[in-house]
Amino acid sequence: QVEVVESGGGLVQAGDSLRLSCAAATSGRTFSNYAMAWFRQAPGKERDFVACISWTVGITYYADSVKGRFTISRDNDKNTVYLQMSSLKPEDTAVYYCAAALRRMTITSTGEVGYWGQGTQVTVSS
Repeated sequence: QVEVVESGGGLVQAGDSLRLSCAAATSGRTFSNYAMAWFRQAPGKERDFVACISWTVGITYYADSVKGRFTISRDNDKNTVYLQMSSLKPEDTAVYYCAAALRRMTITSTGEVGYWGQGTQVTVSS
């Protein structure tokens, strides 16, 4: 069982930066055994992949819409994954969800997720 808790959301202006954090409690399993990802869901839309980082070696993948602006990273000593967001746009407004899956290289679809957080709201004003 894995519990993930997001933090760091808020209201920012277009062009600003924001860092989201996701703390994971892995009930005895090593955090590095889990691939971690961020998804987002805007009102009336499906939950979409944003970024992920693989288990163990930390290979990263990004949605085209955020490539070059967002950076995912993990600190295995702190059981935490981060999403550094820069050059934010109004279309980045959404609830951002942290996700985990055991021993995967990628998590790019909701069907691959084993565990979800409750989400944190990010609102970007123009």
